[in-house]
Amino acid sequence: MERKWILLIAVIIFMLFTLLILRLARGYYKKEYGAKMWKQWPLKLSNWQAAIFYSLVLTSIVMFLLKWTKVITF
Repeated sequence: MERKWILLIAVIIFMLFTLLILRLARGYYKKEYGAKMWKQWPLKLSNWQAAIFYSLVLTSIVMFLLKWTKVITF
């Protein structure tokens, strides 16, 4: 596979994980801290930081699993 396709697959997986984590965490944070607290930027920033970190880790795991099963090569 060309490198651009591998990069595109990785970006798509990363974006899907990020959106999934943000959707799941939004309900938790709103319930835990309240709607008024949710509107403040420090809570939203920490939510985005956690989502990006977890998405990066999960994307790395998925990419190496795809490499291990020889679906993609890089």
